[in-house]
Amino acid sequence: MNPPLLQFVWRGEIVTLPHVPPTRTLLQLLREDLNHSATKEGCNEGDCGACTVVLAELQGEQVRYNAVNSCIRMAHAINGMALWTAADLTAPDGTPHPVQQALHQCHASQCGFCTPGFAMSLFGLYQNRVLKDRPVSRTQAQAALSGNLCRCTGYRPILDAAEQMGALPPVHVDEARLRQQLAGIVPARRDQASALSYDAPTRLDALLATRAARPQAQLVAGCTDVGLWINKLQMDFAQVLDVTRAAELRTIEVQDSHTVIGAAVSLNDAFAALERDRPQLHAFFSRFAGLPVRHAGTLGGNIVNGSPIGDSMPLLIALRASVLLMSVHGQRELPLEALYTGYRKNVMATDEVLAFVRVPRPQPGELLRVYKVAKRLEDDISAVCLAIHLQLQNGRVMQTAIGIGGVAAMPVRALRTETALTGQAWTHDAVIQVKAALRGEFQPISDLRASAAYRVQVLDGLMERFWLESQGVPDASLDALTLAGENA
Repeated sequence: MNPPLLQFVWRGEIVTLPHVPPTRTLLQLLREDLNHSATKEGCNEGDCGACTVVLAELQGEQVRYNAVNSCIRMAHAINGMALWTAADLTAPDGTPHPVQQALHQCHASQCGFCTPGFAMSLFGLYQNRVLKDRPVSRTQAQAALSGNLCRCTGYRPILDAAEQMGALPPVHVDEARLRQQLAGIVPARRDQASALSYDAPTRLDALLATRAARPQAQLVAGCTDVGLWINKLQMDFAQVLDVTRAAELRTIEVQDSHTVIGAAVSLNDAFAALERDRPQLHAFFSRFAGLPVRHAGTLGGNIVNGSPIGDSMPLLIALRASVLLMSVHGQRELPLEALYTGYRKNVMATDEVLAFVRVPRPQPGELLRVYKVAKRLEDDISAVCLAIHLQLQNGRVMQTAIGIGGVAAMPVRALRTETALTGQAWTHDAVIQVKAALRGEFQPISDLRASAAYRVQVLDGLMERFWLESQGVPDASLDALTLAGENA
């Protein structure tokens, strides 16, 4: 059994590594196989950001840089990409990179354990903004560092460094050479006879054929959850099928009535596409994990994962999104909520792949809000996620869709509650009826995140908030009401 070949650009050269097991993580490859200790292992689950690295890949003629968590990134997922770690920023003559200089000048490191991860998130920001003559604001720095945790330095000097690194003499990557190197790496070829494989077909038809031939292979997309199975549950897979290289699944098509998002589109890009139609979703999307997770995770992967507290599904259910399942035998389309049959279980056949997500575009009279309630504002798992979508005409509810996470074994649609609301005048009396219907429709469980009683109370409060927002009550007043409720 010969594990597959891996090729990537690192430190200016193409690195070729034979015999890399399919489930080897990038962090394991760096620290254990390449003896590269600059990238740290912290939580080993994509939460702390100590293991952050930057990957670059070709998109047309452009090079795109993304900060990702190496602890939950499969090593083979970087085949054909370029890699930077914190030890790769200093120039050959020892001159620090502007990111390193800014961190030093702003006294932005104390114990230093988390600093490599912060440096890499800043390097991604530097490549994507500073070198494109776009200044870095405090808000943009906070967004870029949303996946990095610090226990001792404090965030102020780190944010200061993010704002000041653009004032230092610029340092450029030789992108002409990098493009040539990346273009020269061909997709890894699979040994048909090998029992160990990491397949990443570059075309949809090849992906479906491989899925049919190897139904036992573990499907991965961004691997932000499967990576946890490997790290925390010690699971191993002899055969892995990666959907993220299929070109057709990496596309976003805006049609007259729908936005069609390929299943391999990153969460960050998918959210940006949805936000262009509905700007009010920005605050919700910014609370979905940290930026490195949104760079790596995919919309299709989040949907198929089927976690009852996955945040994208309640929103998509409320938007009446549908999913397109494909196999070598054909395709079928179904409402997103119909995909699930139980806790992390779905209706997909062993030879099927979720290929596309179809999201209806806004219509006149649309009223949409989505709420996430968690213990932390950012980078946390929901206790309850509620998305409400109404279509109003002359003050009456013509259509309703309500998606909820955290109240059942899977993401659900509140069908009975929708029936109680549809056709009614949009008044506070209607809201009172809706709250009563919601309380009776689901029986949430108690767990470490919240009790069942708390979840029911939260649904009541969020529905009331939705009513107040629809009547134009300012956000500041609503935030005060929310805080008062949480402190009661």
